[in-house]
Amino acid sequence: QVQLVESGGGLVQAGGSLRLSCAASRSIFSLNAMGWYRQAPGKQREMVATITRGVTTNYADSVKGRFLISRDGAKNTVYLQMNSLKREDTAVYYCDARSEFRGYETVYWGQGTQVTVSS
Repeated sequence: QVQLVESGGGLVQAGGSLRLSCAASRSIFSLNAMGWYRQAPGKQREMVATITRGVTTNYADSVKGRFLISRDGAKNTVYLQMNSLKREDTAVYYCDARSEFRGYETVYWGQGTQVTVSS
């Protein structure tokens, strides 16, 4: 089991920055990958950024060059630095973690944190 707690969301003006944090209840090195997803009203949840145990990162095209995912193993925390925010970045942002045991993958989700970008 992994509990994930997100923080750092809020209201920011377009062009501004926010940093989201996702604290895991156990060592993030025991997880295959962690990531950030978002869901805007009336839309499906979409991948924003992911980072694997081997520190391979992947980003949605819409955030490349603006967002940066990173991790701190000592704090069991993954971050999402969001710069040059746009109104279309407004959404609830969720952290996820993926673990594997005997070939079966389990996905854990945090409770989400709201990000609102105003014009």
